[in-house]
Amino acid sequence: MSAMAVAAKRYAKALFAVAQEKGAVEETGAQLEAVATALEGDADIRTFFNHPNIGVDAKVRALQQAVGGQVSDSVLNTLKLLVERGRGSAIGLVSSAYRAIADASLGRAQAHVTSAYALTAEQQQEIARKFGALTGKEVTVDTVVDASLLGGIRVRIGDTLYDGSLSTKLAEIEKSFNHAR
Repeated sequence: MSAMAVAAKRYAKALFAVAQEKGAVEETGAQLEAVATALEGDADIRTFFNHPNIGVDAKVRALQQAVGGQVSDSVLNTLKLLVERGRGSAIGLVSSAYRAIADASLGRAQAHVTSAYALTAEQQQEIARKFGALTGKEVTVDTVVDASLLGGIRVRIGDTLYDGSLSTKLAEIEKSFNHAR
């Protein structure tokens, strides 16, 4: 894990503690994610916040003008602290870490599903139900299509990969044939 990711996790933990104390875990996460998405979606904004010749005061003022009044004081203070400490580029990492901490605390898990074809809403609900029963958590599903899987799915929840893809099964069969020779 990079030093920036470790730092982002610390900021996320601190922000989560404040949000939990105020009973605003979901709201804080949504606000942080909105800011991170806006930053990631605009190269000019990223360039501005990462530019070494623009002073910290100017960056903080721009941040306050952009999001002041639209996010809670705790989110704004966290963002200002990140910018002041030269870690403005870690806002996306802080948002991801915050979501992971909130999900773990609230008994939720994110399933990243890769399939050979687009899944219907019913199939996604079935995956969420089955993996929810397996993990004991409320599972939400995000999907990606990868035709190289040929069939089946791969599901990643946290650090665990459940691989039921046809391409992997074929590779395992090929490997067993090669070992039999």
